[in-house]
This record gives sequence, C-alpha cells and structure tokens, in this order.
Amino acid sequence: MKAILFEAPGSDPIFTDVELAKPQSSEVEVTITAAGVCHSDLHVVSGDWDIATPVVLGHEGSGIVSALGPGVTDLSIGDHVVLSWVPSCGTCRYCLAGRPAQCSLVASVVAPLGVLHDGTSRLSKDGRTLHHYLGVSSFAERVVVPVSGAIRVRMDAPLDVLALVGCAVATGVGAVTKTANVQPGSTVAVIGCGGVGLSCVQGARLAGVSRIIAVDIMPEKLELALRLGATDAIDSSSTDAVAALTEMVPEGLDYVFDAIGKISTTEQAIAALGLGGSAVIVGLPPTGQHARFDPLALAEADQRILGSNYGSVVPQRDIPWLVDLYLSGDLDLDSLVSARRPLSEAPAALVDLAAGHALRHLLVPSI
Repeated sequence: MKAILFEAPGSDPIFTDVELAKPQSSEVEVTITAAGVCHSDLHVVSGDWDIATPVVLGHEGSGIVSALGPGVTDLSIGDHVVLSWVPSCGTCRYCLAGRPAQCSLVASVVAPLGVLHDGTSRLSKDGRTLHHYLGVSSFAERVVVPVSGAIRVRMDAPLDVLALVGCAVATGVGAVTKTANVQPGSTVAVIGCGGVGLSCVQGARLAGVSRIIAVDIMPEKLELALRLGATDAIDSSSTDAVAALTEMVPEGLDYVFDAIGKISTTEQAIAALGLGGSAVIVGLPPTGQHARFDPLALAEADQRILGSNYGSVVPQRDIPWLVDLYLSGDLDLDSLVSARRPLSEAPAALVDLAAGHALRHLLVPSI
C-alpha cells in the first residue's frame, strides 16, 4: 500500500510503498477514508519529540473496517470507525478506574516503542520493520490497529469529516467538558485557535459559559472563533495577551486553555487567572521545556494548573457522543476543514500547518 514514511530526524517525510501484515488477535484492519494533519505529526517531523523511527505518520483518522483478526466479535467488516490514538488495554489500573486516556500499556509500550499491544509491528518495507505512530499510522491507505483503537460510529455521518473527532475535537471539547468540567456562567479564554483551540471554543459554548475570549495571531482564525461561539477576540500579534485579557476581565478568568503548548502561552494562561481559576494545558510543547510561575501566588489565589491528555475522554463513550453533537448541529466540524488533499501531499500539508495558515487538512487516499 501507499503511506507517508518518516525515516529519521533531519529527513523529509516521503510518499512510498510499504507492506501491511494481516491483523492479529484482537486487531482490525481499517481502510482509511480520511486522515487529519495535526501538530503532533509536525512535532515528530520537526524533531521536537523523540519517537521510534522509521515510522508511518498520522494519528487522526477515520475509515471502514476491512478485515478482522482472531477473536474480534464487537466490530464487523463494513463498520464505520473513528481511530483513537489511545488504544487502551482495558485491564490496567487506569483503564479499570475509567481513565483509558492514561492507559499504562499505551504509555509504556504502544506510544514510546511504536508497536501494537503485543510489542510487534504490522508495518514493514523491503524487509525492515517500520513503527506505528501512536498505535495508528493513519497517513496510509490502510491501517491495522487494536480493536479498542477503532471506535464504531453512526453510518449516516460523513466519514471523512469524522476523522477530526479522533484527535482535535475530542481533545478540545474534552478539555473543557471533561478535564476542567467548566461550569455554566464561567469566563473562559482560549489561547490558540487551531483545530484544538476552536474545539475548546465550541466546548465552552456547549458548557454554557458567559464569556469566551479567543486569542490568536491570525485574524482569519479569530473570525472563525467568533462564528463558532467566542464572544470576544484578541489579536496577540499586536498586543500583549495577558494585558488585553486583564483589561477585558479585570478580576481574572475562571478558565484559560493553552491550546498551543509554547512556554510563553502556558505562562500567559497562568498569569490571566482570577481567584480560584484553572489554567488547562492542552497543547503539547517540545520535550524538555519548562514553564515558570509563582507558586505562592498560585496557592494564595487557590488556582490550579491542569494537564489535559486527549481531553480526558473515554473514547468508546465520548467519540460517538461527539458524532451525535455534530449531526444534531450543536458541533461544527465542517468549518475546521481547510482543504482535502491526496495522501501524496502530506509533506506539503505539514509545511502549510507549520506556517500557521491551515486549520485541518484532510488527507484522502481515494483522491
């Protein structure tokens, strides 16, 4: 099949032929309908994160089940699925506690080693073993994933757009509604209005907050944030974000979501809080970076810093819920799609994403 292969830091991703083995026990093969291009893929290509290579990129996607491994009974060939980049084991202490986003098997084996649950890969090229990215590798015509990483969804939803639910939308909406449990009437700011940040904006709207302030350096992204539910917008390319937020909400904000993950934006999120406020770190920075804050001020103001991995969602429960919200008109996915491109254009899509002009480009193998 065709796929996007990243050989090693310092190289460029390439569109090439790779081999995909049949699904093994408790695995399924999925023919990809669409894959979203995300900053997490960009972090890998930029060398910000140390992952196992060579690797087939991509972790956000949707498709149709095309083959079943031994023992699979809860999915059928032809099912429409959204892929989850936390294919939880279901048996570790975190899974049993209802927190599959913290699955210890994913954290210790799947993500760092670039393999599936049994510690092996289904991907190869010319006899060389290739690695899976976050148990998915959706920049390909087909994938083999653990059955827990393929979430069955309604057949009446446009499957290409649903790719976004697997990462950006679950992460952003979940950060608001699950991680932070934002309460109605609260004041919220979202720093960064890419796919995840705009999903945070929509999550805040769904939560019934009184004010949503969007912060970004791109006017077109701020305009979209206002259409999706933000009440105010700050162009931080020409003003200090914290000063502008303080002017708008002098008592400080109840919640600030850092949807970028730079040290500067994390520090801005903390600095803009009011009494009892929570800064929620949603965007992911390069490995090894450290933010600074005043712990005394944090304690005296009874403030909190919350990390949000995958929006604290339970994929099997929350991905179908998000699809329902989309079909009911309460959640806008279509506005998050900047373009649909053939799989071969993934390297160019990553360049566009790095330039800050794109929201979500969908890679569609059938184009």
